[in-house]
Amino acid sequence: MAAKIADVLEVSLDYLAGNSKKAALDKKTMKLIHDIEDLEPSIKDKLIFLANAVIRDAKTGKAYA
Repeated sequence: MAAKIADVLEVSLDYLAGNSKKAALDKKTMKLIHDIEDLEPSIKDKLIFLANAVIRDAKTGKAYA
């Protein structure tokens, strides 16, 4: 029952129960994560490397803005 409520509200069960500091991931982000998990490890590693580089650069840009 709680899972259905979380799904309707588009939040995680942790968020619904108050165990998460950040808002839940949206469905689009969750689908992307699930799709990445299904990839071959070498492709998955490349995507994670690229995502980390983009995030690092964005954080650096904010710090010097």
